[in-house]
Amino acid sequence: MIHLRREISLVISLILLLGCTSPETGTPVATENPPTATPPRLVPTTPVPIVEPPQIPSNRVVDVSSLTGKLLMGYQGWFTCPGDGTNISNGYYHWIRDGYSRITTESFAVDMWPDTSELSDPEKCPTDLTYPDGSPAYLYSASNPQTVLRHFEWMYDYGIDGVFLQRFGSQLIYPEILDQRTIVTRNVETAAETYGRGWAIMYDVTGINEKNVDFVETFEADWKYLVDVLKVTESSAYLHHNGLPVLAIWGLGFKDRLGTPEEAAQLVDFFKNNPDPKYRVTLLGGVPFWWRTLQDPASTDPAWAEYYCSLNIISPWSVGAFETDSDADYYKSIMLEDMARAKECGAKYMPVVYPGFAYHWADPDNPFNQIPRRGGRLYWRQVFNAISVDATMLYNAMFDEVDESTAMYKIAATASDAPIGLQVINMDTDGECLPGDWYLRLAGEASKMLKGEIPLTSTIPITPEANSACQPVAVILAAVS
Repeated sequence: MIHLRREISLVISLILLLGCTSPETGTPVATENPPTATPPRLVPTTPVPIVEPPQIPSNRVVDVSSLTGKLLMGYQGWFTCPGDGTNISNGYYHWIRDGYSRITTESFAVDMWPDTSELSDPEKCPTDLTYPDGSPAYLYSASNPQTVLRHFEWMYDYGIDGVFLQRFGSQLIYPEILDQRTIVTRNVETAAETYGRGWAIMYDVTGINEKNVDFVETFEADWKYLVDVLKVTESSAYLHHNGLPVLAIWGLGFKDRLGTPEEAAQLVDFFKNNPDPKYRVTLLGGVPFWWRTLQDPASTDPAWAEYYCSLNIISPWSVGAFETDSDADYYKSIMLEDMARAKECGAKYMPVVYPGFAYHWADPDNPFNQIPRRGGRLYWRQVFNAISVDATMLYNAMFDEVDESTAMYKIAATASDAPIGLQVINMDTDGECLPGDWYLRLAGEASKMLKGEIPLTSTIPITPEANSACQPVAVILAAVS
């Protein structure tokens, strides 16, 4: 494993001020200003300078000209802390529940505890929590460029091609959250270029109906801002496919999301046929599981079929659909039919894979550890099935999604690595002793298998080392039957 050392010169406005707290408020609320399609924008900061840029061998730099052969993860980057240069009302955006202003056992709102052992002092976000040995427990902010650089260093270390940076509709209509997204976008751009990874923007329509805005105009205006002001498509690391920048839109066509087929067609026309070539993209659609048959959770309106067929890349959302290997195997035949339909439309097909799922702390009505990871076997079965039907690209949910327990980055390995008083999913929750970086390792192997660098195999091709802190050592890596 390669571990590159780097020194970061932080922008003063992004330095974490330890101990700073915010007023006790809930999630951001609508401002008194009338809604517009183009909310006020943060003046972009200069990308963080790297004092000693790592020397990335040319053969380790991801080819961003095509999505073929790429395993790409979703990157939320929505976690904040007071004093991190953002102005989120409760200070700890996405770490805590509504109505709280500090991180405690009562306010904590995610189902996994990230491994924060590598955080430097300027990155440490204070909490009221402690580890079993009495030491203070810290979290992080994605607004800190040093942390995002570390995340991309992990991607480099483990052979992960890059990410889709999430950009929710609800984030575009609240100025304080939009400012945070600008900071994180800059951080991701710098980190991707530094470590030779790829990145692209993924819009998510969720939450944009919280204000009375025209969501089509809002997305169009935001893309112009990203292209003209932030100049994201000029980044040397921005992903392209078929000669155009890649842009993803997730959520159109779901029965519980806003948007009509006519509005979707307007967006497609804007992004694919814009009279100004600089706004044109290769359009990826995150679509419902049953997009082809128009069953729940898809809208049953037959007009949506035309939207799906207008996409350049079709990526059905399968998170939460599988719990067992037989569930995943059942989907294999569906993938074949989906791929055939995508081919008829002239589109590529990008299956979604995920390690497990839970959404308990944000919604206690949901069970704890709802879809167990089973030591990585659930994840690997999905990867194996997708590649075995000749999928050429994979969307891996998600790099940092501890909210819904799909996170692939480093996670607390055992209860002793998580704070006292929290019931969170550790790597040993299912009774298997695994290192905190296990899913980064698996993703690296999945990427190799996708590229044909290792043979296609239904069994996990690596084994973890024994962990004396996890008793008994009972890693189960049997062949998937």
